[in-house]
Amino acid sequence: MLYESLEILREQVEIYLEEMDLGTNLVTLDSIAHFIDKPNRDNQPLDNKVVVSLLNLQEEVTLKNQRNYTVQSGKPVYKNTPVFVNAYILFTCNRLEYAFSLRSLAAILQFFQGKNSFNHKNTLFSRNTQVMQAVKEFQFTVELYTPSFEELNYIWSMHGGKAYPAAIYKLNILSIEREHILDEGALLTQVNTNFKHLTS
Repeated sequence: MLYESLEILREQVEIYLEEMDLGTNLVTLDSIAHFIDKPNRDNQPLDNKVVVSLLNLQEEVTLKNQRNYTVQSGKPVYKNTPVFVNAYILFTCNRLEYAFSLRSLAAILQFFQGKNSFNHKNTLFSRNTQVMQAVKEFQFTVELYTPSFEELNYIWSMHGGKAYPAAIYKLNILSIEREHILDEGALLTQVNTNFKHLTS
């Protein structure tokens, strides 16, 4: 659900920027390193775009201790527990004019201020690919993350040294799970409480 969540956010932000008359087809899911390394990769330049990039993943350790089975058709089915992660997402505004980058950034902040909770009931999205067609139930929240100047300097140094108008958001909480059954067993339906006391 990692890619799917980012794609949902990308589409939602793009629709809002269009509503704010800031342009169409503006938001793309890509690495900001391509600004410098390959600005015309696959003949799709990232100039005049808002780029959504994954910065980091952080495991949510408070959710690790969960039961490793579910009951299906009266039998326990054992699986490894899902991995729960928080994702740090970078929205970088690389518009042709600096003023439009700032306006785009302000619109992104406005969008998430107005809507910071996303689920299958309150969010419509395009299902024009097989991956997105498979999305059923989902739920996550988004909150603004403010790095220190030292962290910010490291982030831009890691991506080529150039700084752009940008904002970082923390996406809480994604569940990542492989559909792989470890074992199946019989359901415990009765406990024998007829104990005998042993005497020495």
